[in-house]
Amino acid sequence: MALDPEVQAFLEAQTEAAAAAEEPPPPIMEQTPEMGREGYQALAEAVGPGPDVAAATDRSIPGPGGDIGLRIYRPDTTEASGTLVYYHGGGMVIGDLDTHDHACRELCAGARCIVVSVDYRLAPENPFPAAVDDSFAALEWVANNISEVGGDTSRIAVGGDSAGGTLAAAVAIRARDAGGPKLAFQLLIYPWLDMTMASASIDENADGYVLTRDHLVWFRDHYLGDLGSSNDPMVSPIFASSHADLPPALVITAEFDPLRDEGRAYADKLSSSGVEVKLSNYDGMIHVFFQLSAILDGGRRAVDEACAALRDAFS
Repeated sequence: MALDPEVQAFLEAQTEAAAAAEEPPPPIMEQTPEMGREGYQALAEAVGPGPDVAAATDRSIPGPGGDIGLRIYRPDTTEASGTLVYYHGGGMVIGDLDTHDHACRELCAGARCIVVSVDYRLAPENPFPAAVDDSFAALEWVANNISEVGGDTSRIAVGGDSAGGTLAAAVAIRARDAGGPKLAFQLLIYPWLDMTMASASIDENADGYVLTRDHLVWFRDHYLGDLGSSNDPMVSPIFASSHADLPPALVITAEFDPLRDEGRAYADKLSSSGVEVKLSNYDGMIHVFFQLSAILDGGRRAVDEACAALRDAFS
């Protein structure tokens, strides 16, 4: 398949904007984490605001390394709602509550569920396992406290995009092994599940499609440092000793994404372990297309699919 025409236009616009800048950004391997964070924020701002929800409230909770910021989105309903604990993407180095405000609003409004966005600690200031520990702590807080804002503690899901998908998958494994919290679903949006970077799609889509091989190396080096191994299941959930007894999953991938094949491989592992799973690969799409639902029809369809899956999981 060829690149979707809307994706092609987006990539061309990004290239033109970079060329026209007074100081074009250096290659990713020469950027500092602060530069990467500023660029990611600029992309999020270009997408614009998401849909209105009944409420979006910031708060903090105690975490293993200090307070963890949360943003709690509530739908316009008086009934007890399912809750999606959402982990933002950005390689565990960039991204925050604001970069994913649009996507969380889309999921809250479309799935009519509470969404709890988690501002976990970022590397390199806080390398592995800080992000995983914060992510699990946030899930435990939701399981114990979400009823205070209208959530049903028997209907909790985890989800995330890219590195957030890594965290969602890792937290689901950790929750299973710890005996809870019990999860109803996992939403894995172009997840990064194998930091050994051995899949064919990483070579096939190594450059030119927003997320490159160099980005992945830059993220991994900042995240792991000397404190983690690429085949640790909490780093790369595909290496878990077992994928049985995990919650049902929707795995969304994109044709021109370096992470495409590991998403497919993870879906296969879940299925062969007896877990109900749906793999949806979007032809012509690239990494971050889900977050670009305001300008890409493929992104709009993926958001709609995710919302429908969440409604079914919480019904």
